Amino acid sequence: MSCSHSQTQNSLSAKAFAEKLKALPEAPVIDVRTAEEFSSGHLNNAVNYDWNGSQFEAQIKILDKSKPVFVYCLSGGRSAAAASKMRADGFTEVYELEGGMMKWRNENLPETTNDQVSSTGMSEQDFRSLLNSDKIILIDFYADWCVPCKKMEPYLNDISKEQKNTLTLIRINVEENQELCQKLGISAIPVLQVYKNRKMTWTNTGFVEKEKVLKALE
Repeated sequence: MSCSHSQTQNSLSAKAFAEKLKALPEAPVIDVRTAEEFSSGHLNNAVNYDWNGSQFEAQIKILDKSKPVFVYCLSGGRSAAAASKMRADGFTEVYELEGGMMKWRNENLPETTNDQVSSTGMSEQDFRSLLNSDKIILIDFYADWCVPCKKMEPYLNDISKEQKNTLTLIRINVEENQELCQKLGISAIPVLQVYKNRKMTWTNTGFVEKEKVLKALE
């Protein structure tokens, strides 16, 4: 289980989504992330209707259900839920961005911000410098809203305490480190990576049990 979703008929790849946007320039584009996520970077002409906010149902009621509409989030999970809700409410043509903004950014497609200042976060050089250690490095790419990430956090913290003499846990918030994730090809969450002697020896995308992580650290 990861915070992305399986492809549906109207779930489009980033490039196909971009082409469909060009073909339907009058269609509303709905960003269903939080206001904070939206302000850090969003698609041009998008409006922010937070899927987990109290106003979502009221906000979509102003839309014409008989016309196309685009929805997206960070990695596809929330937009899939929103699109399903909209279809159940009678929307006839809802397009989802498969993999969300993470896939969009990996394809180097354009985005904008409310204040035109993007948050870059950690550089790739900074990231590589973290790997210069004699200890095993366990990297956790996560987001605050990601359910699998939240389920894994307690046992990752336990591992960090249990193996503090030989292991360093580094948690990287994907929203705060967009450029780094793009350069490293992180396009879904959660992602765990294990580095030994500055080389990646194991990686996993999606929820994973503690036992498998411990085995990868041996």
